[in-house]
Amino acid sequence: MAPIISIRNLSKTYATGFEALKNVSLDIEEGEILALLGPNGAGKTTLISIVCGLVNASGGSVTVGGFDTVADYRKTRSLIGLVPQEIALEPFQTVENSLVFTRGLFGKKPDKAFIESVLKRLSLYDKRGSKTIELSGGMKRRVLIGKALCHEPRVLFLDEPTAGVDVELRKDMWEVVRQLKAEGVTIILTTHYIEEAEEIADRVGVINRGELLLVEEKTALMRRFGKREMRIELMQPLDAIPASLTRYNLVHRPDEQVLVYAYEANGERTGITSLFADLAKEGIVLRDVETRESSLEEIFVGLVKENA
Repeated sequence: MAPIISIRNLSKTYATGFEALKNVSLDIEEGEILALLGPNGAGKTTLISIVCGLVNASGGSVTVGGFDTVADYRKTRSLIGLVPQEIALEPFQTVENSLVFTRGLFGKKPDKAFIESVLKRLSLYDKRGSKTIELSGGMKRRVLIGKALCHEPRVLFLDEPTAGVDVELRKDMWEVVRQLKAEGVTIILTTHYIEEAEEIADRVGVINRGELLLVEEKTALMRRFGKREMRIELMQPLDAIPASLTRYNLVHRPDEQVLVYAYEANGERTGITSLFADLAKEGIVLRDVETRESSLEEIFVGLVKENA
């Protein structure tokens, strides 16, 4: 099956000479959730803006649903819903009318039942008669999502959708995203909340300085780049690490009576068995052992530092 979005050799250079995107190529499959991670100024919003037809590319091409975003811009725009970073709503329009108006802009026939279903899904039905100026920041973000969904797009772009939203509301939005995925909507998400990508994404793309560093299935990425750390709590204080243990590159935390051993999460040979044997030879008695695995955030930070 052909990808729903196909990006080929996309570049963008502004009049100032700043290269926002450098030869980016990416295929996005229908029905997946792709999280785009990157620091401020990495090129995430520029990439989304080009695909959505808001910014002209300097080079390369984009197709959505098999249609070119330049030659068939009306068709591709009708397939896309966009939730921007900025909250820009008509302050004195009611929530329901805001969605109805936006649906009409895309040439869609009025459908009160569908609009009501969107409002209910986003927990906005009770606020349907309220003016947007009366809503909280989180509710306004829900209205933006509703406006993006009201013309029944096949692709939904969420550009920092939960910025400034409290934790409870953020989790509610994650559930909405999961429901949309179940209905076959393709979702591209940019976020600064790494736990957001870790929670809901199928694949993760890391972009920095206009370059797409990688795109990989989330669990495979964490398995490939992840490290595990073993925290070994000792029964007795240790003055120094014995010479026989130096090959393990242990970190000694004498104030906690702890040794820390780092190893590859996907390594065939972790060295743990031999470490325990060598500890026993040195007469070092263990009180407790605890392991933890790298988070997606730690992997992301490491990749960006390598590319700095």
